[in-house]
Amino acid sequence: MKQVLSVQNMSVTFALHNSEVHAVREMNFDLAEGETLAVVGESGSGKSQAFLAIMGLLARNGRTGGRAMMGDVNLIGMATDQLDRYRGKDIAMIFQDPMTSLNPSLKIKTQLSEVLVKHRGFDKAKATNTAIEMLERVGIPEPAKRANAYPHQLSGGMRQRVMIAMALLCQPKILIADEPTTALDVTVQAQMLDLFKTLTDDFGTSLVLITHDLGVVAGVADRMMVMYGGRAVEKGGVDDLFYDPRHPYTLGLLHSTPHIAKRAARLDPIQGLPPSLEHLPKGCSFNPRCAFAFDRCLIERPPLTDAGSGREKACFYEGPMAYGKVA
Repeated sequence: MKQVLSVQNMSVTFALHNSEVHAVREMNFDLAEGETLAVVGESGSGKSQAFLAIMGLLARNGRTGGRAMMGDVNLIGMATDQLDRYRGKDIAMIFQDPMTSLNPSLKIKTQLSEVLVKHRGFDKAKATNTAIEMLERVGIPEPAKRANAYPHQLSGGMRQRVMIAMALLCQPKILIADEPTTALDVTVQAQMLDLFKTLTDDFGTSLVLITHDLGVVAGVADRMMVMYGGRAVEKGGVDDLFYDPRHPYTLGLLHSTPHIAKRAARLDPIQGLPPSLEHLPKGCSFNPRCAFAFDRCLIERPPLTDAGSGREKACFYEGPMAYGKVA
């Protein structure tokens, strides 16, 4: 299968007054054409910063190393004017809160049509008509009417659909969705996920879905990358990771997720808190919260290694893992 993005040894570092924070370390992954990759982890695990770095959207004190190859083009370190040739056209990103991404003083049709004018050279009339067609495509009722509205006149679900429409107008090769369903109610979440699946199938777009919600992952993604403490700790097919996790953190995430078939009086969350990226524990970053940690885990950081059948894990523990053993 053709690769549309190859990330190699990528790192993200933020300079503070007296120190540096390594938000992402040693990230490596490939994204195939038409594939959906879910990037999962708690807040602060580095998942969003990794993709903001690829898009060239880090804060001013951020620095990125490594490579993010889209074909023969390395997006890392590219000048802004060069990167603008690819952002929106070949690679697009949908953010968690559309109200902070949409201009409140411009009508929806204006914001959508300018993408087509800039990247595809459309005249204003053709751009507006195409924008309205895309609004209809993403399931917005009365698209011509909604196109004349301002963002505050639309519901949260409609604003999110507008963001998806905007991202897809140039039919990008890669679409990055950062927590796209967090602010939506359950019914609208389900509609959004169905929409992602339909549109990626129709356009052949590769989707990166950044989320902490494993329920979102289950019905949409092909592969999953689990992040903890700024590193990928497990990678593999979604079914493999759901039914046979090889890293205790993945197991803990699954155990703390509600399951309709397993009624329980209470959820069993992962004990403790995520580590500070400024002061990671010695050895494995997960060892203070891990029920399977042993002496080696306390002094040596496990590398991400091949676990067979297209899977990788960063864990020294090789024994059986069961929900009942999670602390």
